[in-house]
Amino acid sequence: MESEEDPVKKTQIVDARARNISHNVRCTECGSQSIEESQADVAILLRKLIRDEIHAGKSDKEIYKKLEDDFGETVLYAPRFDLQTAALWLSPLLVAGAAAGVWAYQKHRQKTNVHVMALNLVRGVPLTPKEKQTMLEVLTPPPPQGGRKWWDR
Repeated sequence: MESEEDPVKKTQIVDARARNISHNVRCTECGSQSIEESQADVAILLRKLIRDEIHAGKSDKEIYKKLEDDFGETVLYAPRFDLQTAALWLSPLLVAGAAAGVWAYQKHRQKTNVHVMALNLVRGVPLTPKEKQTMLEVLTPPPPQGGRKWWDR
C-alpha cells in the first residue's frame, strides 16, 4: 500500500514545486502574467521545462538560474539585488532624501536670513539684550499662509 502512495505523493510534490516556480516566472510573451496563469505557447513550454528539470533532480535555485541564463534577468518577478539594480531599488529613498534636504535648507535659510537682517540692523547700535530680543521678535515673519508656494520660501 505504501508503494502506491509513494508515487502519488511524489507527483504531488513535483506539481507543488512546479506551480511555485511557475508563479515566480514571468511569461516572456504576455509580460504581465506568470507562466502559471498564461496559456501562451511559450508559457506551456516553460512549465514543461520546469517539470522536466524537477524530474531531473535539479533544485529550485538551479532551475531559476537556468531560466535566467536562457531568457534574461527579466523573466523572474524578483530580480536579484546587485549593483545594477541598486539605483532602481534605492531611487525613491534618494529622491525623498533630496526633497527633505531641500525643505530643511529652505527652512534654515529662512530663519538665518531673518536673524542676519535683525543683527545687521542693530549692529553698532548700543542695545540691551532685552531690546535685541524684542527686535528679533518684531522682525521674525509670521508663519506662511496657505497661498505661498514652496519656491517662494
